[in-house]
Amino acid sequence: MSIAENRRANFDYHIEERHEAGMVLQGWEIKAVRAGQVQLTDGYVVIRDGELYLIGCRINALRSASTHISPEADRTKKLLMHKEEIKRLIGKVEQKGFTLVPMNLHYKGGLVKAEIALAKGKAEHDKRNTEKKRDWEREKGRLMRHKVSSKPSKD
Repeated sequence: MSIAENRRANFDYHIEERHEAGMVLQGWEIKAVRAGQVQLTDGYVVIRDGELYLIGCRINALRSASTHISPEADRTKKLLMHKEEIKRLIGKVEQKGFTLVPMNLHYKGGLVKAEIALAKGKAEHDKRNTEKKRDWEREKGRLMRHKVSSKPSKD
């Protein structure tokens, strides 16, 4: 079940590979995630000391769940993956000009997981082409619906 999705990522990047990572969250963050108080649009993944961190993922605290602590909405969250996977991702990011982008947050077995993607940035003309394709698909759907509804019925 999806919690939050980064729809902007498909528009801004060419997605090459997708990977799933666990997240280190505090108790108040879990409660806020379950309440749907998550924004992933401005998020990105950085590599520090051979570990992955999610930055820019905003989790707005619930008033009732965070009375005894001072929550930080834009806290840096550590991502959990196997060392071999992390090393492979680091190699691709450093050598080939890829970047790591969070795609979505979802539940898996009661735990919150992050889907991150190895991606390359799109040029401006690629973004325009993506937008043209999306508009054409929408228009094609309208035409097909109109064509089906305008057929004369055989009575």
